[in-house]
Amino acid sequence: MAEHAEHHAADHEDCLTSFCPRFHTAVEIIGRRWSGAILRAMLSGANRYTDIVDAVPKLSDRLLSERLKEFEAVGIVDRVVIPDTPVRVEYHLTQKGAELEPAFRELAEWAEKWIELPPLPKGVDCQESLLQPGEGR
Repeated sequence: MAEHAEHHAADHEDCLTSFCPRFHTAVEIIGRRWSGAILRAMLSGANRYTDIVDAVPKLSDRLLSERLKEFEAVGIVDRVVIPDTPVRVEYHLTQKGAELEPAFRELAEWAEKWIELPPLPKGVDCQESLLQPGEGR
């Protein structure tokens, strides 16, 4: 009987409650416009501003700069100034940021299974081309 009670308590800990302020805050951080795409690019190795811009189609400079500052403020990203000539700036995921990888992997698997993309119109060679001009600006 005690074993059953322990098992039931462990099951209960895994259950999702209707609201959790920590979960809500996390989703708000990574769910802001372009945040997921930026973090995914960084998780795949992009750490210079231009690398991130190149990795995320149609991402505006203003929005990237804004999101990087937000990520830095919440401890997901460190801004590193490299005193070369010319000075370089890199953005590195902190441990807190890097530990998002399993969640992003799971979400990517879910998206591959459940998210259907519209067929490409004639003359369009990639899904990124379907983003609206100026989207994210």
